Amino acid sequence: MTHTCTDQLQTVMYRYSQLKSYPKLQKKDMKKLRELVQRGSCPGSDDFTLYLWQPEEEKKPVTRMTGHQQLINDVRFSPDTRLVASASFDKSVKLWDGKNGKFLTTFRGHVNRVYQVAWSADSRLLCSGSSDSTLKVWDIRQKKLLVDLPGHADEVYAVDWSPDGQRVASGGKDKVLKIWRK
Repeated sequence: MTHTCTDQLQTVMYRYSQLKSYPKLQKKDMKKLRELVQRGSCPGSDDFTLYLWQPEEEKKPVTRMTGHQQLINDVRFSPDTRLVASASFDKSVKLWDGKNGKFLTTFRGHVNRVYQVAWSADSRLLCSGSSDSTLKVWDIRQKKLLVDLPGHADEVYAVDWSPDGQRVASGGKDKVLKIWRK
């Protein structure tokens, strides 16, 4: 089964993973997949891989992206679509080229599963939330940890940037919504 933040994508990707060839996808599944990919979704799965598609141009995946050691829980295109970030239960966040799927770097720092990632509007910062109860803000240009944000009492399930890029919101198992300011 596929693990992503989108239930529809889970269904489409599960069906895809059960097929031998991509063209056998049903039209309704292909339509859902196109809509989700166009909105910036890229599927990750419990076989530790990702697929990158350009469904308007080709019916086959551009590439299969490998490198995570445990299931991939969240995948997000940067707002400028140049990069893809993946969050994994292997305690890492990986960065990929958004056009060809080429691996770029791994962000390490979490000591437990990473549940979700979120991009700043300018695509220069990436925030990750983890079951280690922290958020981490990564500098994409320098490819390093910029800020460590401890403060939740338990696992952090959700993170998102404000549209102006000045704040990050997070929520988790501790039932607390936090707003973090620059």
